[in-house]
Amino acid sequence: MAKKLSGYTDDKLKGKKVVFLEKIKQLPPILAGYLQLADAVMITDEQHKILDVNKEYTRTTGYEKKEAVGKKAGFTKSHLTSPSMYASLKEAIHAGKAWTGVLLNKKKCGSLWHSSLTITPIQHEDVIYFIGVFRDLEELKEGVYLSEQEKAGTERELLRVLAISCEIRDPGIEDHLLSVQNLTEQLLASFRKKHHDRFPIVYLSQIIHASILHDIGKAGIPEGILYKPGSLAEYERKIIEMHPLMGQDILSKLSTGLHNDFIKSLEVAENIIKYHHERWDGTGYPHGLKGEEIPFEARVVAIVDVYDALISRRPYKDSWPKEKAMEHIKSQKGRHFDPELVDAFIDMF
Repeated sequence: MAKKLSGYTDDKLKGKKVVFLEKIKQLPPILAGYLQLADAVMITDEQHKILDVNKEYTRTTGYEKKEAVGKKAGFTKSHLTSPSMYASLKEAIHAGKAWTGVLLNKKKCGSLWHSSLTITPIQHEDVIYFIGVFRDLEELKEGVYLSEQEKAGTERELLRVLAISCEIRDPGIEDHLLSVQNLTEQLLASFRKKHHDRFPIVYLSQIIHASILHDIGKAGIPEGILYKPGSLAEYERKIIEMHPLMGQDILSKLSTGLHNDFIKSLEVAENIIKYHHERWDGTGYPHGLKGEEIPFEARVVAIVDVYDALISRRPYKDSWPKEKAMEHIKSQKGRHFDPELVDAFIDMF
């Protein structure tokens, strides 16, 4: 009688091993060309078990082909790569799409190596294979490499300094900007619980980073209007309503002058700056966009900007209790704000 092991009989385990060995023997010739690349290459099956590696993979990692074949593709993980990177990888693979990113892996000798990895699904007849091409970033002859975490941190800090510099006249503005950014992060986390696959993680990170720039256009508004304690005259309100377009102009001039590789999604930042005062019902400004005509990133910042403004004391207004501010947000569901985002915002508390 066959011995039981973790829910499988010995015969079943042997059968699975035979099937896997047959896969290795029957690798289609079309895949052989990838193993001739100068970069390290790994070929896996649909279960992400390694079927073959090339000589450069062995040279880079220290693992011989016989040591790597049969193992899961992630057996060299160091657990130092950011979780968001792995999440975007899994998201792309499950969707049957190619993926490119940077991983921090561990060699056989125990040392760490940064590698740029591209994974491409290849279908041959009815079988899906995954081709992983690694490039050891420490061996680049020119330039400076920064990890994704370092790059994201640098981008976030650059945008923070830029935002505060544009609104330097208001000593309390930094707290508001950082609060909007933190609330943006919380709202997107809450939204993602119910809409896990709606947007890529990279895009959501760009929204968080860029949210701090939402009001840079106020740098062009006269202080007498911006901090006026009473109600605004009609012409003053029209000037205030120009600040999204002023902000767009500031960002455009900065991006043209800098060509900065750290600031990747200027389109996301521009959409936040330009459209965060649009309203779901089409009564906002500057363009009167309605519903999903408003970019998602601007709809997110619209909620958190209003909420933080309500609960904050300003020279021209007293702060609201959080409960009253929340009731206002609820009352504006489907009017000022995206209904789905209002639900996600409520779930935060």
